[in-house]
Amino acid sequence: MRSHAEIVVETLEKAGTKYVFGYPGGQNARFIEAMHGSKVEFVLVTQEACAGFMADVYGRMTGKPGACLSTLGPGATNMTTGVGNAFLDRVPVLAFTAQMGKVWKGRTVQMQIDHQKLYAPITKWTVELESGKVYPIMKKAVETALAEQPGPVHLDFPEDLAEELSAEVNGEFNPFPPPLPSFDPKALGRVEDLLRNARYPLVAIGLTMNRAGATRELREFVDKHRLPVVTTLMAKGQIAEEGSQLVGVVGRARRDIVAEYYKPVDLVLAIGYDPVEFNYEDWVRKDVPVININTVPIDIAGGYSVPCQVIGDIRDILKGLVKLAKIEHQWDLKALPAHRKKLYDALTPTQKNFSPHHALLAMREILPADGILVADVGAHTHIIGQLWDTRGPGNFLVSNGWSSMGFAIPAAIAAKLVKPERPVTAVVGDGGFLMKVGEINTAVRLKIPVVFVVFRDRFLSLIKVKQSRKEFHRYGVELLGSDYAPSDNFFGAKVVVAREEEEFRDAFNRGLEGKQPVVIEAVVDPTEYDVII
Repeated sequence: MRSHAEIVVETLEKAGTKYVFGYPGGQNARFIEAMHGSKVEFVLVTQEACAGFMADVYGRMTGKPGACLSTLGPGATNMTTGVGNAFLDRVPVLAFTAQMGKVWKGRTVQMQIDHQKLYAPITKWTVELESGKVYPIMKKAVETALAEQPGPVHLDFPEDLAEELSAEVNGEFNPFPPPLPSFDPKALGRVEDLLRNARYPLVAIGLTMNRAGATRELREFVDKHRLPVVTTLMAKGQIAEEGSQLVGVVGRARRDIVAEYYKPVDLVLAIGYDPVEFNYEDWVRKDVPVININTVPIDIAGGYSVPCQVIGDIRDILKGLVKLAKIEHQWDLKALPAHRKKLYDALTPTQKNFSPHHALLAMREILPADGILVADVGAHTHIIGQLWDTRGPGNFLVSNGWSSMGFAIPAAIAAKLVKPERPVTAVVGDGGFLMKVGEINTAVRLKIPVVFVVFRDRFLSLIKVKQSRKEFHRYGVELLGSDYAPSDNFFGAKVVVAREEEEFRDAFNRGLEGKQPVVIEAVVDPTEYDVII
């Protein structure tokens, strides 16, 4: 007989979960002990929200459930930020919280709250593990997390249950997520009719494409029919940035210029578009019909026309669309290069001082094509959204459904754990850096060579821009005083301060060549944010 804790670890192994990111407590010690010597590695973090972020990245990069673990009470509340990220960014995660033993259920006890009520709004399912039912509960948890749309499942793990021995047999654990529904082939005929009757059909892609495994089919479809494409932030890389019909990213820097090109649109063909990133209503006119090709029905306000939806496996649907005879339209594709140049020029204004776009262009030039960029949330994210060439799918990680500051540092560490052979760099504002700087200790302790680039401009720049546009006082946005003196290291990670582009280039090159984590404080002039965002 084995303990329930050992059974849970076995199910994680079989589900393809290689790491559990978390923080120890008295009530989860038995669970952690069960991982020792197993194929599931416990990764100690410095704060539980980071455990959630790291589990998220594991899930989105592997397609297997990520896993995170906290103790009860404040540990559980801390972890909700990372778990919420997986919920709105659509990532399979198993979130374990330790709990007091059954004898304390319903009693007033230090640190004890109702974890299931806490996690219910940010998970697909929340459940307490039960004696004799661990295999079926874990089976349902894995299947629920992986089913479209994927997301986190919360599992409360009482201390005494973890210790209990069980006679359960592992034959009960064989998770099989429900398949996507079969789409009606006749619906493709309706899509074809709508495309042929449109003069200016526009393709819009979103984050669901990242898990569709259909990049080749998508590119073949839009190239065959020469259709212009807009993308959301998280779907960057599905369409090549250069030499394609990419118009730009909706909802990011200089979105007005992006909109200038697609203004004539009279039909939107949405492929894997998830409004959690940017709602249709924020950029599609009400008189423009929307076709939804997706794994789930469309979420759009009343009054919009949705003449056709094709729900199912996006790759299979695109294979059908590729077979269509060429669609004729009236887009002026010869004007697209000039449009892209206008957008690029607007994103790279002439600046006397070292500015964010200087650093980003230098990074793109130096980082290998298979390098992974992890972006935090802030003013810089808007520029990255339009300016950064991902050079392929899977090379860019960002939080945009949940849109959480503090994501980049733990996310970059997890990305390097999953893909140790690829260079990984994170770009974070000084606000997001201060939130999760403690996780640099994890990178140092585990000897994970990530280059952390901090855009130091002393302010919460995105909020400062918004205050200025509303003619509010600049108030509550200054993070660092003018006399701030940088450190030479954070928890053993070397800090390099770069005030000019050449200094930055040299530091970034050296960081990528190194075998240890490094922090580059890029002292940037944020004034370009005022005109770019």
